[in-house]
Amino acid sequence: MPQNQPMLRRLILLSLWMILGLFAFAQDSARLRISILTCAPGGELYATFGHTAIRVIDSTTQRDVIFNYGTFDFSDPDFYTKFIRGKLLYFLSVEDPASFAYSYQMDNRSVWEQELHLTADQKKTLFDALLNNLQGNNRYYQYDFLFDNCTTRVGELLSKTTGFTVPGPLVPEGTTYRNMIHEYLNKGNQPWSKLGIDLLLGSKIDEPVSINSSMFLPDYLMKGIDSSKPLLTKPKTYFLQTPINDTGNSLYLPTLVTSVLLIVIVLLSQWKQQQWPLFFKVLDSALFYITGMAGILLLFMWVGTDHKACSNNYNLLWALPTHAIAAFALWKKRRWMQTYFRLSSLVYIIVLASWWFLPQEFNPALFYFVLLLLYRSVMQQKWHAHATSI
Repeated sequence: MPQNQPMLRRLILLSLWMILGLFAFAQDSARLRISILTCAPGGELYATFGHTAIRVIDSTTQRDVIFNYGTFDFSDPDFYTKFIRGKLLYFLSVEDPASFAYSYQMDNRSVWEQELHLTADQKKTLFDALLNNLQGNNRYYQYDFLFDNCTTRVGELLSKTTGFTVPGPLVPEGTTYRNMIHEYLNKGNQPWSKLGIDLLLGSKIDEPVSINSSMFLPDYLMKGIDSSKPLLTKPKTYFLQTPINDTGNSLYLPTLVTSVLLIVIVLLSQWKQQQWPLFFKVLDSALFYITGMAGILLLFMWVGTDHKACSNNYNLLWALPTHAIAAFALWKKRRWMQTYFRLSSLVYIIVLASWWFLPQEFNPALFYFVLLLLYRSVMQQKWHAHATSI
C-alpha cells in the first residue's frame, strides 16, 4: 500500500505550491469533483496489496490534484531502523495526476476511479479536512499495516466527513486478517513472502474482521464504496488501465522444500549418523542456531517494536530462543543437554499435537520444519545420553 517517494524536499515544496492553488479553488465547493482512486496490486511485496488515494478536480479552473497518504522518506538515514521498530512516519502529500499515472503505468498497474456523490457542504468538509491534514505535523502519522494505512485513512476520512457506511459484510463471516492477506499473496504468487508474514505476524491477524476493519485493503474499500450506492455518482471507471500478467503458480514451494528437507535428513540420519558425526554436529548446530535466532527476532518484534500485528506470536512455541545457546553447547558432552533436548522434544510433540487447535494459523511449510526439529532433538537427546554414560 505505501508508495516510495524518496525525494522528501521535492514533495514538500510541490505540496506547498499546490496548497496555495488549492486554497484558491476551495471557496466554491460546488465546483469540486472528488473521487477515490484504487490502484491494483504490484509485483513488489510493498505493492502487493494495492494503494488508495483521493483525487480532487475543480471543474471551473481545471485544477487537478491527488492526495496521497502513502508516502514516506526513503532517504531518512534511520529508515530501516524506524521501519523495523514500527516507528516510521508516513505522510500526506499531493501530486499531479500525470506523474501519479505514469508511476503506475510503468509498473503495469491499473487504477480505478470512483467519483463521489456529495453535497456542497460534504465536499467542503472533506476538502477542508484534507487541507488541514497537509498542515505541519498533521501530515505525518505512524503507519500500521492493519489499522492505520493509506486506505484506512481514506475510509475514516469519508466516514467522518460524509457519513460513509457500508450496508453489509464485504467478506464471508469468520474471515480473518490473515485470510485476506493470504488472498493477495496467493494471487501475487509470493509463497516465500507468505511464509515470512505467517512467521512474523502473530495471532492478532487471526481475529475475524468487521465490516469496517475489512476495508484496510484498497480493493475492499473500493467494494465498500460500490455497495454504498448514495455515495457514488456513477459506476467506477478506469483512470488508468493496464494488462494483467499471469505470474504462474508456486504456492506450495515452501512446503515442498521443508518436506523434502525432512525426508532427506531423516534418511541420511538412518544411514550415515555413525559414519558422519561431524556432518550431523554441523547440521544440528546450524538448525538450532537458525531456529533460536528466529525466536529472538520474533520476541523482539513482539516486545521491542510498535508493530501491533507482531504481538502474541505463537510461533515462539517452536522457535525457542534458547536454541541459539544450545546450538553451541551441543558440541560437548553435557548431562544437562540431555535434559534440554528431552524437554524440547516434549514441547515439539505438544505443539504438533495442538497444531490445528491453537488460536493462530501456522504456515503449512512450518509443520515439516517442526517435525525436523523434533527428530533432531530426539537424536541429540540420545547422543548426549550415550556420551555422558560412557
